[in-house]
Amino acid sequence: MWKETKEGLEAEFEFEDFVEAFAFMTRVAGIAEEQQHHPEWFNVYNKVRIRLRTHDANNNITEKDRRLAAAIDALRACN
Repeated sequence: MWKETKEGLEAEFEFEDFVEAFAFMTRVAGIAEEQQHHPEWFNVYNKVRIRLRTHDANNNITEKDRRLAAAIDALRACN
């Protein structure tokens, strides 16, 4: 589901509606805060697009990004 691009590690998630998408973003925010690694994201109605890259590593993809991506995947799998 995650793609490595020149911009970072990216994925798009689709939900039934805006409320589900926003609830997912809220749960991701909690995980991101725990890991002290915050995503770039964009939300329109039922879609959430996430980009991960490590700003203090010249915006390259690092283990921090892979760890957060795995946690997001695990969260999504539970729903």
